[in-house]
Amino acid sequence: QAQLTESGGGSVQAGGSLRLSCAATGYTYSSNCMGWFRQVPGKKREGVAAIYFEGEDTYYADSVKGRFTISLYKARDTVFLQMTTLKPEDSGEYSCAADHASRDWCLRAFRGEGTDLSYWGQGTQVTVSS
Repeated sequence: QAQLTESGGGSVQAGGSLRLSCAATGYTYSSNCMGWFRQVPGKKREGVAAIYFEGEDTYYADSVKGRFTISLYKARDTVFLQMTTLKPEDSGEYSCAADHASRDWCLRAFRGEGTDLSYWGQGTQVTVSS
């Protein structure tokens, strides 16, 4: 059974940084598409960033471009999300998601709410105070 384990959430003041990690284990085959969503109560889940392993093509939501960086440690099926210049509106529960898919499907999946993605982590809370 596939499992995604997240870590790195926490509380930080505006302007600060956090790094989230997501490690995938238990796959019968390797995933090649991983990324992050965030959700706040009362709002739709939002895709934040994604990476497609072959070629390390990436997707970023407009709201995080230039501030967040997603990276891959392929040998361990681990993805990192480095978040800098954090804003209060970045607060929310961040969930890792993964699948095995084509490049276009992968990057498109993270533009919506991710309902088609097969594997999900338990979520980690990020709180940015002003």
